[in-house]
Amino acid sequence: MSDGSLFGVDNLPYGVFSTPDDPAGRRLGVRYLDRVLDIGAAAVELDSPHAALLTAPGLDPLLAAGRPVWRAVRAEVRSWLTDPAHRAVTEPLLVPLDATVPHLPFTVADYVDFYASEHHATTVGRVFRPDTPPLPPNWKHLPIGYHGRAGTVVVSGTPVVRPRGQRRPSAPGEAPGFGPSRRLDIEAEVAFVVGTPSPLGRPVPQGAFADHVFGVCLLNDWSARDIQAWEYVPLGPFLGKSFATSLSPWVTPLDALAGARVAPPPRDEPLLPYLDDGPDSGIPAGGLDLRIEVRLNGHLIAEPPFAAMYWTAAQQLAHLTVNGAALRTGDLYASGTVSGPEARQRGSLLELTWGGRDPIQLPDGTRTFLQDGDEVELTAWAPGPEPGTRVGLGEVIGTIAPAAPPAAP
Repeated sequence: MSDGSLFGVDNLPYGVFSTPDDPAGRRLGVRYLDRVLDIGAAAVELDSPHAALLTAPGLDPLLAAGRPVWRAVRAEVRSWLTDPAHRAVTEPLLVPLDATVPHLPFTVADYVDFYASEHHATTVGRVFRPDTPPLPPNWKHLPIGYHGRAGTVVVSGTPVVRPRGQRRPSAPGEAPGFGPSRRLDIEAEVAFVVGTPSPLGRPVPQGAFADHVFGVCLLNDWSARDIQAWEYVPLGPFLGKSFATSLSPWVTPLDALAGARVAPPPRDEPLLPYLDDGPDSGIPAGGLDLRIEVRLNGHLIAEPPFAAMYWTAAQQLAHLTVNGAALRTGDLYASGTVSGPEARQRGSLLELTWGGRDPIQLPDGTRTFLQDGDEVELTAWAPGPEPGTRVGLGEVIGTIAPAAPPAAP
C-alpha cells in the first residue's frame, strides 16, 4: 500500500508533520505521491486568503471553518500542485514522506465507537453465545455505540502498551484475576472526523452529514478481550478498550471519496424516519467501498470490506445527535470492527481465531491473540473518480510493548 499513485491529486489527505531539523515545529501538510506539501508555507508564498488557517500547527481551525472553506482550500491545493505557474513555489516545499514525522492531526474532542457491521456482530454473538440469537433485538433498529476515551487516541506509530486489569474468575466464588491482558486484540475500523459543530438540543439529520463531517481516517481500536469480558456487564466496554486507540495521521476529505459511494446492504427491518435511507428518503447512497488490509508482522491476515457495513456513517451521526447531543469540532466517531461474510474478511483476531480456538498460521509461528513485539498495520484504498484509479487512506501502525510494572500501593 505504499504505492504513491494512491496519493495523487484526486486524494490529497491532510496531516500534521514535523522534520528532524525542526522537531518542535508542527506544520500542516498534504500527502502527494511520495512527498508532503507544506501547505502553510505554500499559502503564505502564494498569498492565499486561507493562509491564517493553513499556518496553524494543527487541523482544528480548518475543521471549524466549514464545508465551503474545505472545498475552496482543496481546490487551491490542487491548483498549487497541478498548475505549472506554481511549480517554482511548490517544488521546494515538497518534503519526502520518509523525512517527515507524523503527529495527531487534530485535537480529539470526543470519541464514540459504533458496532455497525452485521457480520462482525453476528460472528461475535456466535462465539460468545452459541445457543442464543447472535444479534441483540435492538441491533437492526439503531446503530449501537459507546463513548470511548479521547485522551488515549494516539497517532499511528505510537507503541501500544499491553494493559493490566481484572480478568474473569476461573471458578464461581473465586476472586477475579489481575495482570497483563492475555487476549489482546485488534479492531480494524474506519473513523469519521467532525469539523462543523452543532448546537446543543438540535439533532443533525442524515442529509447534513457532509456539512459536518470533514473526512475519513483508518483506526485500530485495540481491545483487551479478557478485561472486557469481565467488566462489560451491565454497562459495556470500559478499561478493556480505553488504553489505546490508534489513528492514521492522514485525514482523507469526503470529496476525495466521491467515486467510492455505494448503496448499503438491504435493510430487513423497517427503520424509524430519522434513520431511513431507503430509495424514497432522498438520502444519498451512504455506503463506502473501502478495501482494508490487515497485516500482522508484515503478513496479510485479513481483507475486511467496508462496503458490507450495515449502518452508514450518516446514520451513525444522526443517531449520535438525535437526543440533542451537540457536535464539537474534532469529534471522532468510528464504525466499529469492519468484517465481511467470509472468514478472510474478519477484522479482529477474536473472529479470525474463533475466540482463540483456531490459531492463525504465520511464517513466524501461530497466533490466537497478540504477543509483545507484534506489529499490526492497517491500510486501505477506495475506487477513485475515474475507472482504474484508486485513493489511499494511509496507514495505521502499532507495535505491542510489554505491560508496564504494576503501580506501587
